[in-house]
Amino acid sequence: MSARDLLPVILVLGVLAALPFLGLSGSLLNFLVTTLIIALAGLGWNVLGGFGGQYSFGHAAFFGSGAYATAVLQVKFGWNAWGALAAGIGLGTLVGLAIGYLSFRAGLRGSYFALVTLAFAEVFRILANTADITGGAAGLLLKLQPGFASLQFADRRYFVLLVLAFVGLALLASRWLERSRFGAHLIAVRENEEAARALGVDALAVKLRAIALSAAITAAAGGLYVQYFLYLDAGVAYGTWISVEALLAPIVGGIGTAFGPLVGALALQGLGELTKHLAGGVPGVDLVVFGACLIAVIAFAPQGLLGLRPFRRRREARDARAAAMGA
Repeated sequence: MSARDLLPVILVLGVLAALPFLGLSGSLLNFLVTTLIIALAGLGWNVLGGFGGQYSFGHAAFFGSGAYATAVLQVKFGWNAWGALAAGIGLGTLVGLAIGYLSFRAGLRGSYFALVTLAFAEVFRILANTADITGGAAGLLLKLQPGFASLQFADRRYFVLLVLAFVGLALLASRWLERSRFGAHLIAVRENEEAARALGVDALAVKLRAIALSAAITAAAGGLYVQYFLYLDAGVAYGTWISVEALLAPIVGGIGTAFGPLVGALALQGLGELTKHLAGGVPGVDLVVFGACLIAVIAFAPQGLLGLRPFRRRREARDARAAAMGA
């Protein structure tokens, strides 16, 4: 990647890194952490679904595996938080490879692949809800031990920077996908798998590498989530909420673009908080307004917010270049 490719990432990260030090309240810092974790999960989904065209409804399987491994290794086996987080990312990657190998070897794609991933996430949720090692229905509670070694910070601004560092790495991975030969092969498989095979692209290997990278990023989001909120149960770890959030962020922001998931997460979470504030104490109104706005975005900006006219030509040029590289 050239300096020109890195400059937007550096600028975005610089602005976000400055926000916590502008006197934000505790609730706004919580909002920022949650939004960045969802953006990280969205960046993970975007690698497989956006660049690879393999839509998943069950990224909770990777998020929950990363979160549970991070929590169980600390609570049950006394691991260091950094080591537990690294192991969680590794477990999420292995789960992604296993699901990908079983699905792609069977030739599943489209809605069939989406439903299989959803089924895996549900199976994991049921198992986690009954197993002793995961705390069963009661869940797991991490000890409050503020300190760098335990990845807990008395000042929440430093946790924002930690999550932002992971988001930065995911953004760099996405920018690399936009420019690399592997990314070109991934887009070629997305556009026409049979044609890509005919041109010598190993579609199975490309998709397995994509789902491994996607699962690793999403598992990191799960590990950071439990490390911040210090509690985890099966509904949080493997619930459909995170699969939906990870899916919607890139769709609203701009599917198949490096910055789309981050833009989408900021827009959706910001809109959610705004509607809650405007709706006051009326239950459910905020969700109705949120859903209406979401439908409007999808209906009038099918390529997401970054697919609007000022950004469209750049993306079309990038896809054309990637198609040429894949050929």
